Amino acid sequence: MSESCNSRHFSWLMKSCFPNPNHTNNSLTQIQTQTQTQTQSQSQIHIHSYSSTLSSLPDDLLLECLSRVPPSSLQFLSSVCRRWARLLDSPSFLDLRRRHGRIHTTVFAVSATDFGLYEASLRFEDDVDGVCNWKVPSFLANDAVSLGNFHGLLSHARLSAVGSKIFIIGRNAMVRYDTWSGAVVARSAMLFPRKKFATAVVSGKIYAAGGGSRTDAVEEYDPDTDTWRVVCQAPRRRYGCIGTSVDGVFYVIGGLKIGGTAVGTEPQRAAEAHVYASSMDLYDVEARAWLRSRAVPGGGCVVAACSAAGHVYVLASHAVELSFWKFDARRKKTTTQNNSSTAVTNAGFGEWCRLKSPPLPAQVRLDSIVRFSCVGVENKVVLVQVTGCIDDLLRRSGRSLRGLREGLVLVYDSVGGEWSRGPDLPEVIRRAACVCVEC
Repeated sequence: MSESCNSRHFSWLMKSCFPNPNHTNNSLTQIQTQTQTQTQSQSQIHIHSYSSTLSSLPDDLLLECLSRVPPSSLQFLSSVCRRWARLLDSPSFLDLRRRHGRIHTTVFAVSATDFGLYEASLRFEDDVDGVCNWKVPSFLANDAVSLGNFHGLLSHARLSAVGSKIFIIGRNAMVRYDTWSGAVVARSAMLFPRKKFATAVVSGKIYAAGGGSRTDAVEEYDPDTDTWRVVCQAPRRRYGCIGTSVDGVFYVIGGLKIGGTAVGTEPQRAAEAHVYASSMDLYDVEARAWLRSRAVPGGGCVVAACSAAGHVYVLASHAVELSFWKFDARRKKTTTQNNSSTAVTNAGFGEWCRLKSPPLPAQVRLDSIVRFSCVGVENKVVLVQVTGCIDDLLRRSGRSLRGLREGLVLVYDSVGGEWSRGPDLPEVIRRAACVCVEC
């Protein structure tokens, strides 16, 4: 078997599982002619031996073969039989593809239409002469999900990726989209209705916090059992917050204070709101404990955040400018001595560093009209404009700059420290939610 599986090999795999009953094999005909005197049972045994297929292999060998199939053919594998579908859904399949170098980090943007869900994908590894483009397949069919209102599902929804699967988490519903097979299935909704909440994935489980006016609960979702449970109570009740994770810590960032009674003077209440908007709470999942909260230097209102390469990146909006920050979230740092690697406590954990701001016009304040989604892709930070039009804001303020319409995509390279312009979102993708997926 060759190191890679091309389309001809895949065609052979499919034919081996579903032999053509009309196909005539000369060698088989000769054998059957020579054995006409044999009994009917002996002929059946011989035919059964001839028609042995790839599916007769044990699971480990079959997984090894299937893991080499090119990405374009993965959507067909799970339709072959239930056994193949089960193997493709196993963690071993993902590990094997990663070992063979067939896993790629991809940005997915999901948007709702009257007909269902559209998704667009962007893979920077597909760059040709520095150019990469969004790929928009046909919309995700809704025949597998009895929701009826996809706009309601994606209204302020959050996306979380576990392996190759995207979980679209709405206020009262959740669906799972398999990026390999294209299947969309309904999953269990959160225990408490939430809106504009924070989510992140830690050790293969999804955590949700904030967005609820009647609860401080932090929920944990197990994809294997399709169940939610409450794991702790949050120190602050936030609305409009953003979630991310690094090294086993769930970060709940920004947002506004929600619930409770108004206490103190107007300046005191304004100061408290400022604390919420520019701070983040840290939950250690393994220890089941909250760490010391951290605040963005210089304040401001956090409008986008994500994690990449062991750091948390935060975009904050001020009265007349934007600031972009990096938070060192590496609790352990690997050191190499005498050809041996050792994990030691990172003394720089918790340090902030201001970075170059994104190339947006001066005095543009991001709010509910213009909203960005931030996604970490290996050592890059991708800033995707999911709602609003900056050109319209500039026009209303009397400025005539052009070229910053809906769907603006900016890419920050954490190695070089520079911003670049990425391909704009396709026109069919509007008011999208974004996530990075290994697929």
